[in-house]
Amino acid sequence: MNQVFCQSCGMPMKESSVFGTELTGEKSKEFCLYCYENGEFKQPNMTMEEMIQFCIPFMVEEGMKEDEALTILQKSMPYLKRWRKSEPISEPKIVLKDGFTFMGINTRTTNAIEATPEGVIPSMWEKYYTQQIGAQIPNQVNPQHTIALYSNYESDVSSEYDFSIGTQVEEPNQSSNDFVIKTIPASNYAVFTTNQGKFTEIVPMAWIDIWKWFETSGVERTYTGDFELYDERCVDPDQAVVDIYIAIK
Repeated sequence: MNQVFCQSCGMPMKESSVFGTELTGEKSKEFCLYCYENGEFKQPNMTMEEMIQFCIPFMVEEGMKEDEALTILQKSMPYLKRWRKSEPISEPKIVLKDGFTFMGINTRTTNAIEATPEGVIPSMWEKYYTQQIGAQIPNQVNPQHTIALYSNYESDVSSEYDFSIGTQVEEPNQSSNDFVIKTIPASNYAVFTTNQGKFTEIVPMAWIDIWKWFETSGVERTYTGDFELYDERCVDPDQAVVDIYIAIK
């Protein structure tokens, strides 16, 4: 299952006892009881900055340093439903895609780590571009395509996974010791297309929508390999559109 977080304060909602309530009396699966009651926010005039300052002491009580708590909240809160400024992404297309071979750089991480200052994905992107990794990969199928691959999941969305940046290749060169080679099997995919904007903003927002979609859609993920496709629509990183492929049963 996907971890549910309050879409106002970001608090983990592990039990229904902390769910807020709708006007009908039903439990809200989006907002906690501390933020939301009878279909309304308890503090409707609170700004996002005020919410961040309100949440910091609770995170410090749990053992986190104040500056770390501030960084995490500033990084994550703009993507919560109450504060986000963009519309949710559209429903996905379901496609069948052949298997392919991937080559690129690789690390291992978790979504929990990526929500903290210790997240490694930003530094992976920096390495990819500053060291011009894309230009070093041989036998590329399409040099205009960059793939951010999520694979080798330990179990599900809450577990460890490999994060890789590279591209699809025809015939992998086994002597390329600086790169990882991965074989992604043929699969059905739910393909989500982001809104247009800065790719550093639209992709994290899209992932939040994707996780929420899987919570209610009844569609099951296989975790055999998911990826973000950066193609010709990403030439301008401030006006990018990205397709995100999620392997499904």
